[in-house]
Amino acid sequence: MSEKISPHIRQTEERVRKLCEGCADIVIRSMFLGKENRVECLVVYIEAAVSNMMLEDSVIGKFLNHLWEMGAGSILETAEENGLGISDMKELASMEEAMAAMLAGNAVLFLDGYDRGLKIGSKGYPGMGVSKADSEKVLRGSREAFSESVKINTALVRKRLRTTALKVEEHFLGEESNTLLSLVYMENLAYPSLLEEIRQRLGQVCIDGIMDSGMVEQLTEDVWYSPFPQFQTTERPDRAAAALLEGRILVLCDNTPVGLLLPTTMNSLLQTGDDYYGNFQIASLLRCVRYLAVFLAFSMPGLYLAVTCFHPQLLPVNLVLSMAQAREGVPFPAMAEVLLMEGAFELMREAGLRMPGPIGNMIGIVGGLIIGQAAVTANLISPIIVIVDALTALGSFSIPNEELSEAFRIMKYGMIILCGLFGIYGFAAGWLALLIHLAGLKSFGIPYLMPFVARERDGISRWTDGLLRAPMRRMDRRPVYARREERRRAGNKKKQEKGEQDVF
Repeated sequence: MSEKISPHIRQTEERVRKLCEGCADIVIRSMFLGKENRVECLVVYIEAAVSNMMLEDSVIGKFLNHLWEMGAGSILETAEENGLGISDMKELASMEEAMAAMLAGNAVLFLDGYDRGLKIGSKGYPGMGVSKADSEKVLRGSREAFSESVKINTALVRKRLRTTALKVEEHFLGEESNTLLSLVYMENLAYPSLLEEIRQRLGQVCIDGIMDSGMVEQLTEDVWYSPFPQFQTTERPDRAAAALLEGRILVLCDNTPVGLLLPTTMNSLLQTGDDYYGNFQIASLLRCVRYLAVFLAFSMPGLYLAVTCFHPQLLPVNLVLSMAQAREGVPFPAMAEVLLMEGAFELMREAGLRMPGPIGNMIGIVGGLIIGQAAVTANLISPIIVIVDALTALGSFSIPNEELSEAFRIMKYGMIILCGLFGIYGFAAGWLALLIHLAGLKSFGIPYLMPFVARERDGISRWTDGLLRAPMRRMDRRPVYARREERRRAGNKKKQEKGEQDVF
């Protein structure tokens, strides 16, 4: 049961000081308001979040200065009616609400004789401002990226979608952290059943603290054991806004600059925001290159083992002789050789990530060249293995979504073992197992391999945004995420004026 706020300021102060005992960063200030200084009040706030409280040019300072000029009766009347438009004010009925508002970075005012607290909006906790996206490089389009403040992030999305149909729901997760989460969606496009499902999943989360949106992702995903991401992460507000126009839902978590988009598919994870800003032919070519990158990242080392160790007759004779000559004197079997080089590349990649700035990039590139050349010179590995692993690494780096890239990095080792033991049959079994897993995977009810499977769910006969991207003038329908009756997004105005309807 929630604890009510006492109308007696002394009791309220005693309770607040007891709750905030040992919190040196929380300021509890008593003062008297009104012309005759008869109304005692208490202001509670976090020092770093609410600074310069008494300055006249601050919102809180203007509010308190206004109350200082009133009589005792007028102060309580103003508080009861909450009619002062000079500040972002909200009544708080319980002590739990008051403490939550204060810990969120606001100032809370208690008045003697008034059994409510008043939340006065402030600048909140210090944080990083809007900067460039690090993980999603921009060739064309907005350079803005999400910040670590959920309020700023929702504002960046609304800056791009200036409509009241854009809704923002606030939820709090974490028994101790009380982290603010925002569900952002287009009311006229998102399915109500999808909204209700994500609300239920968030309501079932029981944890002491949420430090990042990745924790929310792991606690609410459909298949927890799958290495493939079931949420799409993004740092770019323009990409998030474009996803909202498709009927998807954006989850923003306080203290993290990464938003979560749901539902998602593998096809969405292989797309970039730049695909829609440039020529459709170039975008289609780049998408084909990314699918080729998936093939290389997952199966290149295993295919090398299967062909060279079990089925050399598939290769030209000159190439087989050249590879045999290159492997002459190498002390390790081919499978151990591949695993050794893959492990070395993983070490260099991790070292490059942990080292600061330009040094990390230098380690990843120069280190790979030096170690690979030294290993070849020492006759520990063959030169062809360096080429195979380099192509595998390039394929992994070409996948635009980091989490999807990591999933294929993990699955790659299973393919290496299968091909090293069973040859081309292991290669076929590895791809079959992967496709079976992806075909059965869903993200909030949407098949992971859409739009290549379950075409009857989409109801659109044309392939406009799959492996190839259609011209922008032909992309006049929203994908399966949006409500069926809202699939029309744009098109020829002459067609619409003639009343031509689309068949879904």
